[in-house]
Amino acid sequence: MPAAPEPAAPAEGDLELAAHQAIAACGGDARDAVKALLVANGFLEAQLDKLRKKVSTGYARGRLPGARAHWSEPDD
Repeated sequence: MPAAPEPAAPAEGDLELAAHQAIAACGGDARDAVKALLVANGFLEAQLDKLRKKVSTGYARGRLPGARAHWSEPDD
């Protein structure tokens, strides 16, 4: 099975548009936009950690840190 392709980096214009949209969503305050993005990033990292713990070690073949070590461990 071929390896998954690397995701393409967003185009510069896409990043600028996303930045403007994030700032606009926060009433034009860039500091509030950064805070909102940090909160969103923390939420996504927590979801990712939770999902990694649910993936079996056999399926992940040890590639995912935090994957369950044994099938009999209880889920959260």
